[in-house]
Amino acid sequence: MMGFFRALFSHAEPALAEAGVRDTAAIAALHGASFRRGWSEPEVEALLLDRHVIAHRATVGAKGTKFAGFIMSRQAADEAEILSVAVAGARRGKGLARALLTLHLRRLAGLGVRTVFLDVDENNTPAIRLYHRAGFREVGRRPNYYPSAAGKPATALVLRRDLT
Repeated sequence: MMGFFRALFSHAEPALAEAGVRDTAAIAALHGASFRRGWSEPEVEALLLDRHVIAHRATVGAKGTKFAGFIMSRQAADEAEILSVAVAGARRGKGLARALLTLHLRRLAGLGVRTVFLDVDENNTPAIRLYHRAGFREVGRRPNYYPSAAGKPATALVLRRDLT
């Protein structure tokens, strides 16, 4: 019974670390659950094997056994594009995406990245709020970019943040 209460009231911090090929299945599953068109395991594995791709993961639970989120970007010279960020539904709204983004941006800066870009669905208010708080600003739009269940595709906002 004590174990039940300990688990119920424990607020262990998520463990953040670099993601690797060992995380392929977990990333593919979370991406598929988070986006209309998820990435397959072979797609995720190819990204993780690409020397220009940087990825971080978050785990929670005893010994970090539960996969809770990831962030992935591709570097080209002194620029990077964030390819995807996803957090498990039960962990959303608790600061995990912000922690992943902060760690990731620091790592990119350490690799010499000066500018980071990303696309976000204009209807994804929580993500837009996260990126604006992290210093990203809108620099463009891609109309009809994201497929929509409602019919008309959504516009992608192109965001940018300078790291230097």
